[in-house]
Amino acid sequence: MEFVKLAVNGTLMRGLPLEKNLLEAGAVFEREAATGKCYRLWSIRDNNPAMLRVDPADPNAVSVAVEVWRVPAAGLASVLLREPEGLSVGKVTLSDGEVVLGVIAEPELVRGQKEISSYGGWRSYIATL
Repeated sequence: MEFVKLAVNGTLMRGLPLEKNLLEAGAVFEREAATGKCYRLWSIRDNNPAMLRVDPADPNAVSVAVEVWRVPAAGLASVLLREPEGLSVGKVTLSDGEVVLGVIAEPELVRGQKEISSYGGWRSYIATL
């Protein structure tokens, strides 16, 4: 069976509401990780995060806490189709330089939403709610 690595940064993480989508697709948790310092993070109505890649020179760019999962290639579409509108898959650079697929946001999704980059990750942010 062919697997792809998928970096998740929000409600797909272990113990959070959409983890079941990964498990139902046959995904296996691989490890906790962090992105390179070239992303910003927003809260979408405190329901889920939205991560965007930015220029590493952006003064608000941060490293975001993620989880890396091994997802059966055949199950990847089922996971992504169940993601909230405005979230899609793209390439994400991890802090160790590895590039994996990851859940990223379309820029329009974050317009008017609360930026939470300074928290460094969704778990850190939701702990303050």
